[in-house]
Amino acid sequence: MTTACVLMTPSALQAQGRHSAQQELQAAQAALTAGHHGEAWQRYHHLAERGNPLAQFVVGQFLQQGWGRPVDQVAACNWFSKAAGQHVPYAEHLWADCLAQGIGREQDIARALHWYERAANDGHWLSLCSAAHYFIRGQGVAQDVQRGLSMCTQAAQAESPPAMLQLAHYYEQDADVPQDLARARYWYGQAARRQQPEAQYRLGLMLAQGQGGPAEPDAALTWLESAASAGYAEAYLPTAVLYGNADVQAETGALAPAHLAKVYLWIEAARASKLPPPQQALAATIENQVLAVMPASWRPELDRKLAAHLARFAPP
Repeated sequence: MTTACVLMTPSALQAQGRHSAQQELQAAQAALTAGHHGEAWQRYHHLAERGNPLAQFVVGQFLQQGWGRPVDQVAACNWFSKAAGQHVPYAEHLWADCLAQGIGREQDIARALHWYERAANDGHWLSLCSAAHYFIRGQGVAQDVQRGLSMCTQAAQAESPPAMLQLAHYYEQDADVPQDLARARYWYGQAARRQQPEAQYRLGLMLAQGQGGPAEPDAALTWLESAASAGYAEAYLPTAVLYGNADVQAETGALAPAHLAKVYLWIEAARASKLPPPQQALAATIENQVLAVMPASWRPELDRKLAAHLARFAPP
């Protein structure tokens, strides 16, 4: 009787190792998704110690965010450094943050800029806006506002919605950037169309107030309500105000029932949020005006909708 001996080639062994690592990563991610932080940490940490770059990045996030363990920013940065060395784009960005902020080491803006650029080259375009900050402020490098704006514009043009939002911020209200409301409105619009609630809110305000272009109240209401519907609390009050300012019905001289109901919903959402005292006073005034004319029979159904919305976007 003979026994066959099968020898695996180096390439076959490598393929088997990659498959095993992928299975371990999937198991670790499943544990993390299920909220089993202890198990997820053990699995990811085991892989990270063996040099897996994605696991190194996630271990860094565990330590940075405090997922089931104490926050340790210095240790997190050390893991981000390891993952960044293996071209994990977001790890490169976070490692640049560590260098820029001097976490566990001396602040080094020049090295941070190198890693922001490398992260962008590897596909994390928003890193260019982070680098732009230092040129616009003249922090750690000679101030060059136009270079900074060009960098952030490059990220925005690469279809990064957060970069679009950041660029719009610069043009709307930044101490070091000449104000350009038309460009701010344009970039808020680009980000708003890509489902950025803050951009939808800010675009809505600009459209309502005629900033950076003509006033467009209907479009303003559409964007503000989109932001409000996504749980962006700052949009609640202006959405209610615009519904309250809608044209009245010719036959009744009053708001359309659908508009009145919307005023109630969004003003109650606003009152449930943490508004500054002047805005709380305005919201209370509007609430009293609505309750004076809205049929009481509407409230149970509207309150159920309100409760569902607030529960959906309640902080964890």
